[in-house]
Amino acid sequence: MKVKPFKGIRPPKDIVEEVQSRPYDVLDSEEARAEAGDNEKSLYHIIKPEINFAPGTSEYDPKVYESAAQHFQKFQDNGWLVQDEKEQYYIYAQTMNVGEANEKTQYGLVVCAYVDDYMTGKIKKHELTRRDKEEDRMKHVRVNNANIEPVFFAYKDNKVLADIIAKYIVTEPEYDYVATVDGFGHKFWCIADDDDIAVITDAFAQMPAMYIADGHHRSAAAALVGAEKAKQNPHHRGDEEYNFFMAVCFPASQLTILDYNRVVKDLNGLSSEDFLKALEKNFVVTHIGDDTDNAAPKKLHQFALYLDKEWYHLDAKDGTYDENDSIGVLDVDISSRLILDEILNIGDLRSSDRIDFVGGLRGLKELVRRVDSGEMRAALALYPVSMQQIMSVADTGKIMPPKATWFEPKLRSGLVIHKLV
Repeated sequence: MKVKPFKGIRPPKDIVEEVQSRPYDVLDSEEARAEAGDNEKSLYHIIKPEINFAPGTSEYDPKVYESAAQHFQKFQDNGWLVQDEKEQYYIYAQTMNVGEANEKTQYGLVVCAYVDDYMTGKIKKHELTRRDKEEDRMKHVRVNNANIEPVFFAYKDNKVLADIIAKYIVTEPEYDYVATVDGFGHKFWCIADDDDIAVITDAFAQMPAMYIADGHHRSAAAALVGAEKAKQNPHHRGDEEYNFFMAVCFPASQLTILDYNRVVKDLNGLSSEDFLKALEKNFVVTHIGDDTDNAAPKKLHQFALYLDKEWYHLDAKDGTYDENDSIGVLDVDISSRLILDEILNIGDLRSSDRIDFVGGLRGLKELVRRVDSGEMRAALALYPVSMQQIMSVADTGKIMPPKATWFEPKLRSGLVIHKLV
C-alpha cells in the first residue's frame, strides 16, 4: 500500500469544538441546520451547505456546491482552518462510553491513500456504490479541490504501527474533547518526526491490502476525481496531491461494528399467524415475550423479530446457509433471502419503499417505537457482522448485501482536511 504524509488544514486548538461536526451522511439537512445553529464556524456550512439557504433548498442545487467552496475559503481567510507547514501523519483516537466501565478507544492513523491502489483493488470494498451518490461527492471534491472529510479504512493488525501509536498517545494531544451531541471522546496528535514518518510509510508499503470500513461513496468519489485530474493534466507526474486522498486507518481488531436492523411496512398480505408459520420452514421460532432489554440476538444466525408487541427469536435451521460461502453464511444474506425476499417479496433492498434500516446505536427500543407507532408493521434485529467476515468477503472480491455494517463511532469531520493542490 502506498501512503504519504500531507500538510493538513486544521482548526486552531481553541476553536476545534466549534468547527468539528458529525459526517455529512449521518444527519439530514434540518438536523444539520439545528446543530449548526448560529455557529458560523460550524463545518456544516461546508459539508451540508444547503443550510446556507432557505429550508427546502435542494442539497444538489449547483449554488449549494458553490456555497461549500465559498465557505471553505472563508474559513481559511478567517483563520478557522490553517494549513500545517510540514507534511505529516496524524493519530486520531475515538472513545466510546467515556468514563464508564466499558470505555473503549480505537486509534487511527490519518494518511493520504493512493488513488491507484483504489483503482487496482488493493483498497478493498465490500459494498456496491450508487453512481448518483458518487457524483454528488465528486462535485463536492471538485468544487473545494479538497477532501473535506476523511474515509474510514481498516488494516490487519501491525506491530510496527502499534508501537508508533503507543509512543505518541502518552504525550499531550493536539485536540482533546468530548462531543456534546453523542458523548464520544476525540483526541488528535501530529506526527512530524521524519524518522517516524518514514517508519509509517514503510509499514504501509509492506501491506498487501487495506479495507474500506465506512465511506464507500467518498472513497470512490475521491479516487475518481484524482484519476480525472490526472487525465486532464498534460504534465502529470504521479506525485501530485490529487493522486492521494485522506483516510483514517484503524487496526481491524479495535473496530466496533453494531447491528444494522430492518423495519418493514407490511407482511406482504399475510396475517401475523401466517407470517410466523411461513418462518417455520427455515427457522426455529421461539416466543420471547415483551422484554425488549433481553430480546437482542445472542449469536450468529439468530434473529430477533418484533411483531404485535411481542418478540421472537428466529434460529436459522441447518442447511439454510453454507459455512464455506463468504456471502451465503452472512446473517444479512440469510435474512434477505429467506425472510425479506422469499416471504415478504422485498427483493431489492436499495430501491424498495417497504423497508427501512435502523443503526444499532439507536437500540431495539427504536425498533419498538417505529412498529408500535403504526409506521412499520414488524422489525427484524440482526447479530452484528464481524470485521473478519468483512475482510473475508472483500478478499474474495465479493460484495456484501446492502445495509450490512454499522461502524461506531463515526469519524468526526473537520479535525483535518486534505487539499488536492
